[in-house]
Amino acid sequence: MKNLVSFFLAVVLGLLQLGARAQGVMTFEKDLHDFGNVAEGTMATHEFKFKNTGNQPIIIANVQASCGCTTPDWTKTPVLPGKSGIIKAMYSSAGRPGIFNKTVTVTSNAATPSAVLTIKGNVLNKDEVKATLTPAQLAQSPRLVLDRTTHDFGKMEAGQQPVAKFTVKNTGKQDLVLGTLTSSCNCVGYRATPQAIKPGQSSTVELIYAQRQLGKMADAVTIASNDLNGDTKLTLKATVVRDLNAASMVKESGVAVPFK
Repeated sequence: MKNLVSFFLAVVLGLLQLGARAQGVMTFEKDLHDFGNVAEGTMATHEFKFKNTGNQPIIIANVQASCGCTTPDWTKTPVLPGKSGIIKAMYSSAGRPGIFNKTVTVTSNAATPSAVLTIKGNVLNKDEVKATLTPAQLAQSPRLVLDRTTHDFGKMEAGQQPVAKFTVKNTGKQDLVLGTLTSSCNCVGYRATPQAIKPGQSSTVELIYAQRQLGKMADAVTIASNDLNGDTKLTLKATVVRDLNAASMVKESGVAVPFK
């Protein structure tokens, strides 16, 4: 009887151990990436690759960056045993010269439920980048050219969000990468192509104007990029009124009455 109890106890312990080992294991190729020198205005992007070396699917619940300057992305579908996935970290270098060291924390159902990945590097401003290049290399750099530098929306109602479309052309000899947008009013949104613009190619940039201050407005906008000639500046103009649909008044028999 004693031997029988010992046998069943061993079986139960064995099953518990098997259950404990039945998990996905997230094995990264590396957990730190050094970009080295990064030109200000570019989006420094690295994909951390991992393989599921366990025996159950891995589901990534969330990836959290240590700051708003770093945008994460990741494999959204379950990663089966033996298969691979990625964690992408994108650091916006615009307006952030100097050394950076940022982390992204990965939360999943893997055997180790939390993993920390690190990106670091040194952002060089455009003058510093130029100093590292030869005249021949400078001649090969990208160049951003806009179809115009001003857009006038005319009369618009406060609270509206009209869109101005600009054509961006790369007249340089290397890929043009657009960075972040800043405006004097903090009232301009930005929609641009996420891909690099090839030499000789063009793309469309959409600026969404959400100015609420009344009156004649002229707001400066700066688009960062890896164009070593400097950031691109343009101006959005508008006459902002409280209500475009206010009743018009016409004179009838010498008396002002609402037009219906």
